[in-house]
Amino acid sequence: MSSAMYNEMWHQTQEALNCLLDKESQKTVEPHRNQVFIFQKLATFYIKYVQIFRNLENVYDQIVHPQKRILIRKILDGVMGRILELKNEMVELELTEFHYFDDILQDLKLAPQQLDIPIPKYFLKEKLEVIKGREKILAQILADTGLDMREMKSAVKTFSIEQAVKLIQIAERARQGRLRALFMKQIFLQEYRARQARLLGEKVADVAAAALRIQKVWRGFHQNKKTKRDREDEMVFLGMNPPPLFNEVSPTVIEAEKVTRLRDELQIKHEEDYKIAMDTIKGNLQLMEGADIKENLRDQIRHWIIECRNLTGTFPEYPKVEEGGSAIIFSNKTPQQVIEDIIATQEEEEKKRKEKKKEKQKDQKVKEKKGPKEKSKEEDEPWKMSPSVFLQTMEEGSNIYKDMWKNKDESLNFPQGYDPEILKEEKRKELEVEIRVQVDELMRQELKNVKLAVNKEKELPVRIGKKKGGKNKTKGKKGRRKDKDLTADRTIESLYKELVEEGLLVQTLKVNLSDYIGEYSYLGATLRRVSIEPMPSLLDVRQLIALYGVLPLGSAEVHENAPLVKSLLLAGPSGVGKKMLVHAICSETGANLFNLSAENIAGKYPGKNGLQMMIHVVLKVARQLQPSVVWIGDTEKTFYKRVPNAEKMNEPKRLKKQLPKMLKLLKPNDRILIVGTTRRPFDAEIQSFCRVYQKIILVPRPDYASRYVLWQQIIQRHGGAITSALNLSCLAKVTDGFTQGHIVQVVKAVLTDRRLRQQVYKPLMATEFITALSSLDPVYQEEEDSFKSWYAKTPMGRKRALALMGGNTGNVKDKGQKKGKKEKKKKK
Repeated sequence: MSSAMYNEMWHQTQEALNCLLDKESQKTVEPHRNQVFIFQKLATFYIKYVQIFRNLENVYDQIVHPQKRILIRKILDGVMGRILELKNEMVELELTEFHYFDDILQDLKLAPQQLDIPIPKYFLKEKLEVIKGREKILAQILADTGLDMREMKSAVKTFSIEQAVKLIQIAERARQGRLRALFMKQIFLQEYRARQARLLGEKVADVAAAALRIQKVWRGFHQNKKTKRDREDEMVFLGMNPPPLFNEVSPTVIEAEKVTRLRDELQIKHEEDYKIAMDTIKGNLQLMEGADIKENLRDQIRHWIIECRNLTGTFPEYPKVEEGGSAIIFSNKTPQQVIEDIIATQEEEEKKRKEKKKEKQKDQKVKEKKGPKEKSKEEDEPWKMSPSVFLQTMEEGSNIYKDMWKNKDESLNFPQGYDPEILKEEKRKELEVEIRVQVDELMRQELKNVKLAVNKEKELPVRIGKKKGGKNKTKGKKGRRKDKDLTADRTIESLYKELVEEGLLVQTLKVNLSDYIGEYSYLGATLRRVSIEPMPSLLDVRQLIALYGVLPLGSAEVHENAPLVKSLLLAGPSGVGKKMLVHAICSETGANLFNLSAENIAGKYPGKNGLQMMIHVVLKVARQLQPSVVWIGDTEKTFYKRVPNAEKMNEPKRLKKQLPKMLKLLKPNDRILIVGTTRRPFDAEIQSFCRVYQKIILVPRPDYASRYVLWQQIIQRHGGAITSALNLSCLAKVTDGFTQGHIVQVVKAVLTDRRLRQQVYKPLMATEFITALSSLDPVYQEEEDSFKSWYAKTPMGRKRALALMGGNTGNVKDKGQKKGKKEKKKKK
């Protein structure tokens, strides 16, 4: 696609966003009580924002104009943040992490796949050099310490010389046996033919009959082949089978990839030109216009001081630096407008004082008359959408688009380089701000001198007795000794190396979130209508990982302002891909991965001081090299109800008291996510477990639709060919209860190098995979039910159950806390 096409896509997407912002500004004011109507409204906004997000991400990745990209990035972050806000609203409304939009998708004529949250490419593209450098350092440290060699040794099976000789002998004897058997078979057939010829006697061959038989066989073979080919063509025409070259990469796709690479190079070049121009244009403006701007500002401020003196009789107080200095006074206003504003503010202050007195009197009367009936009315207040942080950002971006880019003629800017006039205007404003700071210092001193000269005012001496403020400051400093830097004398590089050597900072596997294969749940909305809570699909889980894990870690702006998710728990049976999802979060965002699993930290940093040092070093490196993911595998061990005797030596509960403290230390500007994975959550104390993990995601075994896609994709990725002989539907049906891990294990076992070579004349059959599955244990329905019943005991599960029963969800947290206190008293 050309630049003009992407510009057109941006204009269309921006118009759709402007319409959506107008609708939001109208509907957020209207309060409602009908929960179904509220959810429909939130879900419609959510789906439309996802479509805008998909388009904007594509536009931002491909547009080469540097100034447009700055604006699109601002709007893109705003849209991402708004999607997270709407998701949070839907969770609080429905009291579940999983939502189904079947009816709305039908109304909007969208496919379920269009709900998939895209991962912005700029997460990795803009810090590719940093990530590559970090990977090199990590690989070098692992190579120097020999940690990667240990992993290689554990992966490769070693044999002694005697065992190797024995294996070679077995293989050679088997080969000779096969050859001998084949030779004996040929001898037997020769003898059999000779015997048959002697019994039947030699008959005179009929040439015509022989030719007819050959023709019959050939015509039957030829017709069978033609019928089969016609049948395949018909299936392709009906859309039941893919076309012959469907899986091969077409020349068009190869050409498109080349164009994308060239576009990336052009983006980098334009960005560099833009940065150079920023410095040169600002320097030129300072030389040409700096003196005039300074003189105009001084004249304006002097005029304002004189006018205020004439009106009020006294000199005004000069605005402080923290308040913005003289920029507050002259925000694109004339001196007369400034004077009118001063008079208006004085009048408003007097009105506000009077109104406050009246309101206090009314409140006192209302409190006296207020009864229990009015309190119940307050509880049944209509729902109203929470205020958004990102709506203002998007509106500002839309206004800039309307003023600057909507109707701009770019016929002369075919290469899509930077616009020097727009850049001059921006730099002129920056220069004015810098000069204003200097002028403010001069005029502040000048105003002091004028006050002393005209009013004969003297500055009051500072009182020596007031040292309370100083004492408080020292107290504050003493109170902060707990947060002191324990490793102030060490560099980040040395701490990074120490964590790698201790095995706490590990290499991430190169896995994309899109590699977590699954299918949309097509029965979710139907089951909820009949009051049956469906198990989430794998695609639903992938959506939540993208929303709670990838987007906030990838964008600093989104992480600081969106609903903050500090910790995440992935609970599900073994083999469903929990560890893969952790690695996918790191791969998509370029995050560091810290492994604080109970088994991994056993024997490392012993004692209380050692544990404190470990957490301090991990958080310090994680903050410095953010984004970062702190992974706690088998996290139920950290919150054991009762530690098994075999694990008491490892002290699995070391982090139990430290994890809540870690969460308190994390601030919105710290892009650090704590992710726990568990396959036995019922072994943990649920109160402390749920107190640490803010979001709990239940990862289920795959359903029929997901299993079908899994078999298809995994067989193809391992070199297998999908033919009509391989019944995938049968495989998906038979493997109910088996996880993704089982499917991958079976496919690897069946598709050996020898079997892949045989595919040409011996296509794959479903029976081959079923034979390999017979030795594996599936996840039974009882185990899945135990996960469901455990999730029902979590705060979100209890709220959901109460909401379905028609109870009050507000007291769930209090009940949980009371139960926890009772349990503690019993233990004591």
